Amino acid sequence: MTARTVGFLLHAGIERLRMAGSDSPRLDAELLLGHALRVDRTALIAHSDAPVGADAAAAFEASLVRRIAGEPVAYIRGFKEFHGLALSTDQRALIPRPETELLVDLVIGAIVDRLIAAPRPIGMPPLRVIDVGTGAGTIAIAVAVELRRRRIDADVSLIATDSSPEALQLARENAVGHGVADRIQFELGDLVPWDSTLFEIVAANLPYIPSESIAGLPVAASFEPRGALDGGPDGLVAIRRLLEQLGRVLRPDGAGFLEIGSDQAPAVIAATAELLPGWRATIVPDLSGLDRVARIERAESTGSVESTGSGESAGTSA
Repeated sequence: MTARTVGFLLHAGIERLRMAGSDSPRLDAELLLGHALRVDRTALIAHSDAPVGADAAAAFEASLVRRIAGEPVAYIRGFKEFHGLALSTDQRALIPRPETELLVDLVIGAIVDRLIAAPRPIGMPPLRVIDVGTGAGTIAIAVAVELRRRRIDADVSLIATDSSPEALQLARENAVGHGVADRIQFELGDLVPWDSTLFEIVAANLPYIPSESIAGLPVAASFEPRGALDGGPDGLVAIRRLLEQLGRVLRPDGAGFLEIGSDQAPAVIAATAELLPGWRATIVPDLSGLDRVARIERAESTGSVESTGSGESAGTSA
């Protein structure tokens, strides 16, 4: 019988995943075999001739069966890397996407700029930031961990909301796992709590996929909560609702950061003009040059967030 080595199992797994229609068969196979062996992908490459025990081979086989059925690798492994963190993932919430790392970086930059530009006097309340529709806690936890690293976490009050009790519980578990549960206030509710005082920064990765496009997504998306993906007929139902709330919840010099679809910038600019007269929407592209985040603020705001480059486009209502 052929010896079950790392290289043999990896090659066989890649072929099976390719035949099943995986868009990334090699990456999937490496991640799943590494998970079964409890090593990273570089170890697989460095030790392709190493024998694989029966238990690990069986675990890899079980993972392949689940992946071939369409289940996302992140759910099979139970975690997803995001912004340097390993966040627990399961069907309670949307899997963190690398595209959202831009939003996190913009929020962190806005926080740091505000604290540096105007250090908060002793006794002044912390700067208030809210992550709307937190899901697995992706944005809030990444922000909290970075603020702790910079030793400015005590100067910021973080709130994370979600309408799903299950997602909020997963977010709490992730916050505990990364040691920031005491830095984030989790609240069950729809968008921004009505009794909240004003926020300096509102961040949100709300569902923005048009309903008719859901069926065309990769089969892995069918394992995720539809409510975390489906943004209604044009993908902007939840985003419009949040825009309507920004006038109530943002401080005069505050800013909102909303992740959007790469083709939604004109519609978001138009919605801002319609729902928030006197405000502007500035579109920030990701590293691929695709429109990714809308920064929303009052047109007369003197916020300290700097331009992110020549790729920005902005729309200002009359």
